[in-house]
Amino acid sequence: MIIVLAGKQIYGNQNTDARMKKIVIIGAGSLVFSSRLTADLLSYPLLADSHFALVDIDPERLEYAGQIVSKICEQGPYPHASYSLHQDRTTALVDADFVISSILVGGYQAIQAEIDIPKKYGVCQAIGDTLTPGGIMRCLRTLPVQAALARDILKLCPDALLLNYTNPMAMLCWGMSEACPELKLVGLCHSVQGTTEQWAERLGLSIDEVQFRCAGINHQAWITEFSAGPNDLLPDLRRLAQTPEIWRHDTSRMEYIKHFGYPVTEASGHNSEYSPWFRKNAAMVNRYCPGGSWNGAPGFIKELYNRPDWRKTMRKMASWETPISLQRSIEYGSQIIHAVTSNQPEIIYGNVPNRGLIDNLPEDACVEVACQVDDKGIQPIPFGPLPEHLAAINRNQINVQRLAVLASQQADPELVFQAMCLDPLTASILTLDEIRSMTRELLEAHLDVLPEEFKHRRLAEKPLLYRL
Repeated sequence: MIIVLAGKQIYGNQNTDARMKKIVIIGAGSLVFSSRLTADLLSYPLLADSHFALVDIDPERLEYAGQIVSKICEQGPYPHASYSLHQDRTTALVDADFVISSILVGGYQAIQAEIDIPKKYGVCQAIGDTLTPGGIMRCLRTLPVQAALARDILKLCPDALLLNYTNPMAMLCWGMSEACPELKLVGLCHSVQGTTEQWAERLGLSIDEVQFRCAGINHQAWITEFSAGPNDLLPDLRRLAQTPEIWRHDTSRMEYIKHFGYPVTEASGHNSEYSPWFRKNAAMVNRYCPGGSWNGAPGFIKELYNRPDWRKTMRKMASWETPISLQRSIEYGSQIIHAVTSNQPEIIYGNVPNRGLIDNLPEDACVEVACQVDDKGIQPIPFGPLPEHLAAINRNQINVQRLAVLASQQADPELVFQAMCLDPLTASILTLDEIRSMTRELLEAHLDVLPEEFKHRRLAEKPLLYRL
């Protein structure tokens, strides 16, 4: 194996320094995410000599990823950091302390199918990676890979903590936790910190001046308290939500506050997909999802992943023509790894099995709550009950998540259909016959990236009785 230390190739066991942490990044060939996390981690002096085992199945992207990490180490400067390149994750996982997963199974072709096929039936998605037909199909093709990764971790580095950034977050964390209950796992997103900082800024405050409580599920967690000292700021948020300027730039989220009383995490584009209220037809999309991606531009995810210029982009990063900021970002990943390594506690928001954390959500669901992190690992903090109407909205998603996970575990097309039927957006637009037809077409389009069992278990045909 070739290890690179301070830009020079060396050979041997990279884990010779007892203080050095081995961090495995699965999906290291991403355009931005892998380099961002690497720079974040190295910004901590305690982690500045870390070894990064970079994993990607695409050898060209992997080579660029190595060049980018080398340049970060050079510019840092972090002369004692090192990295190695792996197309086979099992060679990277041996003796790992932390594993970070951010993968895409099926590539652009799968994304194109799961956006365009539902659109043909009238189901207009913006992102489609969390719920909706796109999120369900992404679960089917990704959960088997993630579950296999979880089993490899328990075999090769059983004490390692897995930080999952791959979507659909709740479905994948739910499925991995069931496949490997002993796995040390947390699912991470930036929507809680992004949303709370945004609201603080709208109020003219620093996030450091604000105290808040938040809980729910990934991409649909609820800010139930927001204050500065003794001052309750929720009335101010509710007032701002009805101002035309803010409403126009963040429409569906502001509609949630207007009608339900509490801010929800994640941007309006995502939020518009998880309900039956904003995307039933073109006129509604134009009204509630105007403008760019954050507000829910139709098919935005295809634009995001259709990047014929990726080589040029990565080449510029590797040459530092497009430099990577060495300032730490708001991503939780580096904070968690530093807290575990240093025993300096942090509070983060993570996706974990419920197990009594939120009283009025199902016990087996994957929920997003505050967690304390230190050398004991991830310690979720019980929240109690959500306002009942907010929990009910969450449960609409959880029903779909549960069926999608079961569909993946059992490779059962009928369960896939049932998950599609319960999806709030799909159910608001299509009949059961139409959903069955759409599901069959989606499964056919994804056969090459689904488990082998789906090739032998086709979704049953049903008669269209209204024609008789």
